[in-house]
Amino acid sequence: MDKRKLMLLLGALIVAVGTAFAARSLFAGAATPQAEAAAKVPMGPKVLVAQRALPIGTIITADSINFQPWPKDMVQDAYFVEGEADMQKLLGTVVRNPITAGEPVTKGNLVAPGDRGFLAAALGPGMRAVTIPVSARTGVAGFVFPGDRIDLVLTQTVKSGNESMSLKASETILKNLRVLATDQSTEQVMVEGKTQVRAFSTVTLEVTPKIAEKIAVAQTIGTISLSLRSLADNSAELEQAIASGDIKIPAGATKQQEEALLKQAMSRPVESAKASFVTGGDVSRFQRTTVPPVSAPGAGPAPAMGGAAPQVAVNGAPIIRGPVVRVTRGKETENVALGGK
Repeated sequence: MDKRKLMLLLGALIVAVGTAFAARSLFAGAATPQAEAAAKVPMGPKVLVAQRALPIGTIITADSINFQPWPKDMVQDAYFVEGEADMQKLLGTVVRNPITAGEPVTKGNLVAPGDRGFLAAALGPGMRAVTIPVSARTGVAGFVFPGDRIDLVLTQTVKSGNESMSLKASETILKNLRVLATDQSTEQVMVEGKTQVRAFSTVTLEVTPKIAEKIAVAQTIGTISLSLRSLADNSAELEQAIASGDIKIPAGATKQQEEALLKQAMSRPVESAKASFVTGGDVSRFQRTTVPPVSAPGAGPAPAMGGAAPQVAVNGAPIIRGPVVRVTRGKETENVALGGK
């Protein structure tokens, strides 16, 4: 290697070493930033906040809101401040705009009973409000409050040609309906911190348009009774629906989306496709389990209680016991006992 190249290489090495030392000195000499303790935020009065997410149409209850300390500089005139706002007067109001959990409740987010558009604000999208008459017997003795969920039971008498053979029956026709109001009240009356039970003559329910039509028809058929649902029923039925595949959660859904889908599924009314029912024969052996067929002219009496034929006389023949079928030949109709003459 010639002398010129050696000098260039040596100069480059010296420059590199000098640059490294300069960089090291620069970083070493720089002051290390010190974490400064954040100044303590002065807290102001307690304001009313949502204890959980409150979507549009939610009826305010005692467990959905509470007072909580709030930073003094962030308190606004629209907030409900403890000592200035009466929490009891807010019970029964309806959420007009969605409120997230922990967010302060503002005066513009609530609509009170008697205000214009109150009932419309309480309804979910696409839902309707219907009112049905009840009594102390059919209304769970007054133990139904706005926000509760109920089932509807229809009791009716299916008449036949013989009044004594009419069929008594009841069936659950609708499930999981939300109570909007009892009489004209949408709030729970509190006396000394306890909910007061009072009688009412009408109940307003939140339903779909199709269910509203069914309830209108059901009121002309028989008597409608309320059946109060347990708070745990929705969770159990939701788990069954998920297991059976009736409710499907899309793949890749976030936790918030999943919770929204499940909440929507838990709050929707259910039309009982396979409604449970009870007939008179299930309660008493002296009642029927089916509607008797209409007797043809000249035929003997129809089978009696429970569909069984106790005693049937056919064209003057001796009394026959046992199951009976009706046989028609041309214009002639007769009752024939199975397995006998």
